[in-house]
Amino acid sequence: MAKFKLEDSPLRSSSPEAPLALREAARQGLPVGPRLVGGTSFVGKSALDLGQIQILAQACLQGLDAARQVVFDWQRQGQSLEDIYLQGITPCARLLGDWWCADRLDFAMSTIASSHLQQLLHDFSNEFLQESPQQRKPWSLLLMTEPGAQHSLGLLMLSEFFKRAGWNVTVGVPQDVAEFKRLFQSEWFDAVGVSISSDRQLDALASLLPSLRQGADNVQLRLFVGGPMALLSSQLLKGLAADVVREDAPATVAWLEQRMTAGALHA
Repeated sequence: MAKFKLEDSPLRSSSPEAPLALREAARQGLPVGPRLVGGTSFVGKSALDLGQIQILAQACLQGLDAARQVVFDWQRQGQSLEDIYLQGITPCARLLGDWWCADRLDFAMSTIASSHLQQLLHDFSNEFLQESPQQRKPWSLLLMTEPGAQHSLGLLMLSEFFKRAGWNVTVGVPQDVAEFKRLFQSEWFDAVGVSISSDRQLDALASLLPSLRQGADNVQLRLFVGGPMALLSSQLLKGLAADVVREDAPATVAWLEQRMTAGALHA
């Protein structure tokens, strides 16, 4: 379990809404911890357990600076950024979602905390890409959410792993079907991945994806879908004329590279 030092000074946050979020969290009985400061320390390197994940979630409610501090402390503990992404940030996002579904967080608080998690990926991107750099690959990849999606954290994290593996990656968060089509057709891609978080656009995607794939300049385009819906109800995605991927980010990269290599050998 993490040990942290208390600070008596008033909370200072990068987000003006954070103090309100903290008071609301306390009112609803959330396990809101103290502000994390430079003296935070973790004893030895160990797997990031639920207690430490809760600390990150609490820090995200306090502000971006507090969330960064938790990541810095995990690094001092000996965790790699890959471990932090997969064992810390990913389950933290799920935990915040669970709190929201259980009405322990309102929409504003959930949005603030999730935006801080997303900002962490941007802040640590350069360091993550240098943590285990690989040779540049000859492949280009488009990663998109379904039209009108409200959550893109998982997609951004997946893009980081593909970038680190040497892919040329384009990320899109289309607001509607027209923008989705424009992004798909914007240039030549070797592969396109679509993250689907709900069933609201399944009917539209069932007719849209096959036609876009058929009309693509690359006749060998590899199309795959994943995201929360792939984990919750993968059977609903079977009619999208695409591979359904249920793996984590590193396994998804390995899966696609294997198929790209196999396709090149048989070309």
